[in-house]
Amino acid sequence: MTTPRHWHEFATPRALAEKLAGRIAEILAEAIQARGEALLAVSGGTTPVHLFKALSETDLDWSRVTITLVDERFVPPSSDRSNERLVRRDLLRGKAAAANFVGLYHEAPTVEKAAEKAEAALSSLPYPFDFVVLGMGPDGHTASFFPDDPDLARPLDLSGRRIVLPVHAQSAGEPRLTFSLPKLIEARNLALHIEGTDKKEMLEKALGQGPRLPIRAVFDAAKKPVEIYWAPKPGEKD
Repeated sequence: MTTPRHWHEFATPRALAEKLAGRIAEILAEAIQARGEALLAVSGGTTPVHLFKALSETDLDWSRVTITLVDERFVPPSSDRSNERLVRRDLLRGKAAAANFVGLYHEAPTVEKAAEKAEAALSSLPYPFDFVVLGMGPDGHTASFFPDDPDLARPLDLSGRRIVLPVHAQSAGEPRLTFSLPKLIEARNLALHIEGTDKKEMLEKALGQGPRLPIRAVFDAAKKPVEIYWAPKPGEKD
């Protein structure tokens, strides 16, 4: 049965970003107070740019926060397609420049070897995540769980023990690295950040009757309600 979900709707992407940034900062501050540290996982792409900038201006003891990525393309940080590059440019700046960052990309001859290196680097983080921010593609993928991945069952396996897995999906454009579903749904707080009427319609379709798309797998497996943050794109009407 699908876990209940909470819908938060905003007039603009900027209004969404400010509200979500405030919520993330509140959760991270509570974690720091309770345990002395906090762990945040964010997604890449174009959607979170406003969110990253809002977070970077937030008052928080960022030196006690560790940030990582939900998934990453198998490209170096110098690439325009690198999620790490996006985080370093738009999030790890201003007040958030003091945060600790652990990326998924590692130089290696294959994405499989890179995933093994990422696994070793990420295994000592203070799990579970305090907050995970997911995105969603127009095909219903989230993290790097792609519908056309021939090995999709592996990262979605709730009994799997791997933290980071390699991904080969034609629609992904290049090999990728992704946190496994079991690791992501352990999070104390799990949010989906989407923008545009097309994404809203895709999510409603994915959570209804029909093919079980990857985003549906997250909602089905989540241990607590997934918080959905949505806003129309500029010029759109809901």
